[in-house]
Amino acid sequence: MDHEVIFEVKRVDELDNRQRSEIIDLCTIAYDEDFADWFDVLPGSTHVLARLGGKLVSHAAWVTRWLQPQGHAELRTAYVEAVATAPAYQRRGFGKAVMAELRSQIGQYDLGALSPSDPAFYEPLGWELWRGPLAIRSANGLLETPNDRVMVMRLGRSRDIDVNRPMTAEWRHAELW
Repeated sequence: MDHEVIFEVKRVDELDNRQRSEIIDLCTIAYDEDFADWFDVLPGSTHVLARLGGKLVSHAAWVTRWLQPQGHAELRTAYVEAVATAPAYQRRGFGKAVMAELRSQIGQYDLGALSPSDPAFYEPLGWELWRGPLAIRSANGLLETPNDRVMVMRLGRSRDIDVNRPMTAEWRHAELW
């Protein structure tokens, strides 16, 4: 990173329309998919914004979810979403910096989790791949999700979890994991 990055951490209700548009534009470009309904699909989010010279260059957010590793009570989980860096700023440390700032903000949670597009990016940052089977708790019972991948960051009450055991999460209308 060439210049000093300024971080802002804001709950979704603290974001103005300009900031919401910046996040949608950044994520749409970085993922090459439409993020226009992101704020409707995942309400209650908290956002880490990384700015360089006032320009939004990187972003990550989390929502509260309830993950349950087998043998444990449900764990209050900071579930990380929309980790994105503008293409012109990728591979310059901004994504790692935004994730470090996010990590500093989620210490009051029992667990951190995310569904990685690239596990190799997150492993050096302290995230570990969940190796056990995954399922979603629904009104009709457990919905197995064998093709999904989840990574976790052990926090608080999750220090002794066994990542080889089954784990479940509550149903949600957005992506299940």
